[in-house]
Amino acid sequence: MPYSPAHKKEVRKRIVEQARIMFNRDGFSAVSIDQLMASVGLTRGGFYSYFRNKEELYAEAVASFLNGRGKQWRDEAGVEAENGGLDTVRAMIDSYLSSEHLSDIDSQCPMIALPSDVARASPEVRAAYLSLLRAMSWLFENNLAENGAERREKALALSALCVGGMVLSRTIDDTKLADDVRGAAKQTALSMLGVEVQR
Repeated sequence: MPYSPAHKKEVRKRIVEQARIMFNRDGFSAVSIDQLMASVGLTRGGFYSYFRNKEELYAEAVASFLNGRGKQWRDEAGVEAENGGLDTVRAMIDSYLSSEHLSDIDSQCPMIALPSDVARASPEVRAAYLSLLRAMSWLFENNLAENGAERREKALALSALCVGGMVLSRTIDDTKLADDVRGAAKQTALSMLGVEVQR
């Protein structure tokens, strides 16, 4: 008896979420279709009834973060995308540059976990990655007080500080220096808002 559309949709969602986690942990190249499908209790043959290829899954796994684990993380941090003002901007900076976010590899934003993989990936994967950056920048821009070009420039700078600070912190094999990098990125980001930070 064939599976219902609802069942197939649920299985696809499980595959995408498991792929996002495995790609975060090990990178795109190191995760095989066999490993991925075995981790959700399925065979390699079943993969192709859900995805054309691994690149399509990769693009979907990156894109899924925004309204999946990313939304859960923003909700937990008290980030209000609409009308949150500077409280939302600060909550986003505090949470994104936190030690908890850094240490939670499975749930990390793909912009931190996968930048070098994405740079070599297909246009579809790069488009999914770009959508995450645009969403972050929009969230900042939508809640900053400045107008026009100045607001957009500040939103992009805040995004670069958050993502760049975390990418460096993740790759540095020196805990103290990694903490200092995150702290410096956070200090600079919050100072752009006129917020005093206790170091």
